[in-house]
Amino acid sequence: MSNSFATIQSIAASTFRSTRDNNTTVEKDENGRLILAGDAFEEASYPKYLPTWDTTEHYEPLTPFAFVDPGTRANRAFPNLLSNSNESLKVKRLTPKFGTEVRGVQLSQLSDAGKDELALLVAQRGVVVFRDQDLADLPIEDALKFSSHFGRNHIHPTSGAPKGFPEVHLVYRSKNDSLYDSFFQEHISSIAWHSDVTYELQPPGTTFLGMLDGPETGGDTIFADTVEAYNRLSPKFREILSGLEVLHSGVAQAQSSRAQGGIVRRDPVETFHPMIRQHPVTKQKALYVNPQFSRYIKGLKREESDAILNFIYDFISKSADIQVRASWEPKSVVVWDNRRTLHSALLDWASGERRHAFRLTPQAERPTEDWDEAKKNAKEESN
Repeated sequence: MSNSFATIQSIAASTFRSTRDNNTTVEKDENGRLILAGDAFEEASYPKYLPTWDTTEHYEPLTPFAFVDPGTRANRAFPNLLSNSNESLKVKRLTPKFGTEVRGVQLSQLSDAGKDELALLVAQRGVVVFRDQDLADLPIEDALKFSSHFGRNHIHPTSGAPKGFPEVHLVYRSKNDSLYDSFFQEHISSIAWHSDVTYELQPPGTTFLGMLDGPETGGDTIFADTVEAYNRLSPKFREILSGLEVLHSGVAQAQSSRAQGGIVRRDPVETFHPMIRQHPVTKQKALYVNPQFSRYIKGLKREESDAILNFIYDFISKSADIQVRASWEPKSVVVWDNRRTLHSALLDWASGERRHAFRLTPQAERPTEDWDEAKKNAKEESN
């Protein structure tokens, strides 16, 4: 297990352990569901989004599904998303190549054409921060209907979810907890780079995280641009990486949840994905590995595999010039493309304020290194 994986398991507020260990009362209801008790419902701004862990839930393995990225249908002038007639619209690039902040656009009101353009914008910019959103105010089923435009909503195998809505992944750090002090007694940094659930056969693409409650300052999310990371490599090194496949595993995550008294909704899976992934919309190539779920490179000895993977992890973590920090404001929704970014939560506030967020995680296509080659192979197989 990588050090990064151990770190993120220690601070991931979606797990049962983090709630149990942080001075929050957890009880089991009459249906065997683990729920928060005490003052949690009275103090939370959105009680309907408080986490539960249903010990009776168990799902069959995910099955493949047909996926067409909405961005392939989008008007590249963005008339439905970033209309020139919208006098409230404010768009700011957070860095020249990566990250954008948008004000004056209400995601919940987008037409299907606007959603297609959103998928394209996020594919192009990697991460887009939308302010003053009402997505959390919608009924949860309507929020899930919105995200389903971007792919099949993923059910996380171990995280807390609102009662009756396992498709919603929750982040929850309780008020007045002691996580900051206890965590930094054993660690020097909370950075844990990852892309979400990459062990799935069809991992997430366009992904949404909405803040419900958060500290006045702190608790930001940092993102890294794996397209630019790929482009920074020498042509010769990119040639060496081309064709390599990496095992992504959910086994350690499931084991950790069980060990902490949490749930495992679905048996863990392991999947080989290409180290280099091409985006179906932009056709840009990106490095597709992360310290949380990537285990080894197929066909290499472990020392050889570790040398390559650790070089990539070290390079990305040190490259502040391919990173952007998304700060949170009330009612912010951050949308990112999990296919071309890594991210990490930051544990940097000790003020005892609650951090509560919800994630909608539509799945996308199975990763491929070269779409033209994949289409050619599919055509030959069908003949």
